[in-house]
Amino acid sequence: MDKLLITGGKRLVGDVTISGAKNAALPILCAGLLTAGDVVLDNVPHLHDVATMLKLLGQTGLAVQQDGERVVLNGSAIDKLEAPYELVKTMRASILVLGPLLARFGEAKVSLPGGCAIGSRPVDQHIKGLQALGAEITIDAGYIYAKCKKLKGARIVTDMITVTGTENLLMAATLAEGETILENAAREPEVTDLANLLVAMGAQISGIGTDRLVIQGVPELHGASHSVISDRIEAATFLCAVAATGGDITLHNTRTDIMDAALDKLREIGLQMTIDKDTIRAQMDARPNPVTFRTTEYPGFPTDMQAQFMAVNTIANGASRVTETIFENRFMHVQEMNRLGAAIETDGNTAFIKGVDQLVGAPVMATDLRASASLVIAGLAAKGETLIDRIYHLDRGYDRMEVKLQAIGANISRIK
Repeated sequence: MDKLLITGGKRLVGDVTISGAKNAALPILCAGLLTAGDVVLDNVPHLHDVATMLKLLGQTGLAVQQDGERVVLNGSAIDKLEAPYELVKTMRASILVLGPLLARFGEAKVSLPGGCAIGSRPVDQHIKGLQALGAEITIDAGYIYAKCKKLKGARIVTDMITVTGTENLLMAATLAEGETILENAAREPEVTDLANLLVAMGAQISGIGTDRLVIQGVPELHGASHSVISDRIEAATFLCAVAATGGDITLHNTRTDIMDAALDKLREIGLQMTIDKDTIRAQMDARPNPVTFRTTEYPGFPTDMQAQFMAVNTIANGASRVTETIFENRFMHVQEMNRLGAAIETDGNTAFIKGVDQLVGAPVMATDLRASASLVIAGLAAKGETLIDRIYHLDRGYDRMEVKLQAIGANISRIK
């Protein structure tokens, strides 16, 4: 099992190119199931989760061609309407094959998903929505069985805002008969990116970017070309890294228009930023200011950045408070950060951080994707050596992170 060895205390200087967004790429890849035509995708990141999704899609009979960051999908020969447990167990996004398979082929068998242990994230909203569209759904022996001759449009109000639920129901509704209205829809940029691809494929969707999506079903979709949006979470993670270590970095291939909440908090931290259309130059020469925040759905502060900002808060000049409202188990990194000398206490869904003068390197263990990124940031800022175990979590969502950090001066290496 790979580990990362970090010797902290190095300023970060140089250029970083941000990859395509994991959370956009995964549903967009599933959209290839909706058509017999070619779906040509660019800016697809090199991630373990992407590889898993391509393997899952390939076993359905979807033809997959990959060349660097370009992926070409062709769904003309799909013959296995199933997502088996062996592939689904490592990645919750696998549930996103359910809607497209059901809408196009009238049936699907999908294992209940696994993934990071950061909360229950039940799939009941997916099931409730598909049932509203006319699907017959049963759950047996860990599998979701869904059938319907033809989905029919409906008004769906989810009990909670769910990103993957919105994406699954949006894809299903594109091929349903009549009009579907999705109320309380997630507004995340990754949902918008999926919707833009679906429109390019011939779907009729209005309200894109709002919490009310209206879909007029069409008989079939066709092929299209699309470039996956830049990963706002990866970009903000690198900005947190320079905020914690000091330095001067420039990020390329960014989408600053979808990063407002994180950028506002980075300014509070004291990070000096020069922002152009697709680049961010970030400079830091002082100890970070503490920032208090509360995670919430887009356009609020993203839960996927909570751990990384907490890492910066551990060495900030003062006390801060972080409240997590999205996932109930997303403080598992706290214990590991405290091993590095952080002073964090938790009470329910709130963490109280007292900034310390210096973190000190130690062996730590990654518990989930974003927790692993936060430990990298903490290790970069710590004195001495930090050894991070279980970095397979990191590889699920960051494209060669240690290589990008090495290029800007970090003393970081992967140990096989």
